[in-house]
Order: sequence, then C-alpha cells, then structure tokens
Amino acid sequence: MDLELDGTSALVTAASSGLGFASAQALAEEGANVAICGRDAARLADARDDLVATASGDVLAVQADLTDPDDVSHLVRETVDAFGGLDHLVTSSGGPPSTTFLETDEQDWYQAYDLLVMSVVWTIEESYEHLLESDHGTITCITSRTVREVADGLLLSNSVRRGVIGLVKTISREFAPEIRANAVLPGTIETARIEELIDARVERGTYSDYEEGLTAMAGDIPMDRIGEPRELGDVVAFLSSPRASFVNGAEVPIDGGLLRS
Repeated sequence: MDLELDGTSALVTAASSGLGFASAQALAEEGANVAICGRDAARLADARDDLVATASGDVLAVQADLTDPDDVSHLVRETVDAFGGLDHLVTSSGGPPSTTFLETDEQDWYQAYDLLVMSVVWTIEESYEHLLESDHGTITCITSRTVREVADGLLLSNSVRRGVIGLVKTISREFAPEIRANAVLPGTIETARIEELIDARVERGTYSDYEEGLTAMAGDIPMDRIGEPRELGDVVAFLSSPRASFVNGAEVPIDGGLLRS
C-alpha cells in the first residue's frame, strides 16, 4: 500500500533509538523527509546514519533536550528551515524511572511531568502553525498501554502519561479538520526500556534472571510474544498518512491483544 507520504516532512522526537527511531524509519522509508532528535550526540549521529541508509527522503538530526522549551523551539525551527515546512509531528520520549509510590519524591513527579507531558505540549505549541499550513497536518503521540491498565512498579508512567491522552482527545476536536491528532499505546515491545524494566525487577527479586522476565512479560499476551519496534512504527506511519484521513482522536493499542478494553 502506498501511504502517499512521499515528499512530506515529519518530525519525530526522541528518535535516536527505540520506538521513536522505528517510527522515523517507517516514515523515511515511505518517502517522507524526517527530522529526529535526541540528547546523546553520538547515538543521534548513529541513528541518522542508519536512517539515511534506507530513507527515500532527507534526514535531519538535531540534538535537543525535550524538557527544555528553548531546545524544543530550536528543534522545530531547524526542521522547518531544512524542509520548508512541517506536515507530521510524532512525539515520543524516554520513560521515567521504574519506581513505587513510597520510593518517589516530589522532584521525581515534576521531572516526569516535564518529560512525558510538557515535552509534548511544548512541541505541539511550536509546531501548530506549521502543521496548520500543511495540507496533511497530523500529530501522533506515542504513549503507553499504562494509560489504560497500570503496570506494577511504573507509578510515574501509570499516573502522568494519562495527561497526554487527555491532551490528544482535546486537540483532536480543537484542531480538526485541518490537523488530525491520535495516540498509539505500545505494550511490551523489545526496546532498551523493556530491558531496563526487566533488569529492575530482577534486582527486586521478582524474576530470577532476564530470560525469566522476558518469558513472563509475554505470558499474558494473546499473540504469545512481545512486539518488535517496527510493528509500532508502521502504525505510526499509517496514522500520519492520508490513508488514515478519517482517523482522529483515536487511541490505538499496539500490544498483541493484551488490553481487555
């Protein structure tokens, strides 16, 4: 299926690895010009090289800290200057630490809110006028299945990410029909983040080793396996495309059928 993304321009945040990178890769291979960002310069450069190897369009890499609004403003400006506009925004971020309520202090809450919610708010604020000028304006926010069903040990993700869903649902009505906004809800997908979560649970004694944790995480998934990052990336590319032109305000689980509602 031709997603009709050739020649459009996309910004994917936190895309030097993981689900952000997989989304950028899917968009780039469909012909979109893609800008990515990350905090680590070396990892960002490697990600850009990997994208260039398979991209049909141009690739831009901008070092940025999404919890700094000045960096976000610079990121969007660089993207627009490089591509002459912006058609698609995909927001992603790293996850907050694995923690419980009694282990979490006030500063942890503020940091998680900036990372998971305000980074999205600032990026949308900076991108809005450019998306409005586009004939294809879309926003896709990568969140987590924890917005629907909490996960043990992920207090901050369970609590804070829900704000992004409220934001997406609201702007999907405020910005339509010129701009569509949707969210994807990844479940257990094999990224560095999942490795960190399993390792943390091994340290707590929940699992005896990494392999036991990996098997346990797949145990309740109807597809009988955890997901691959590109399986999410392809859905993001579809939601960004004209092929999804009547999909707006949706929350799309990508979890192998784990969520029950």
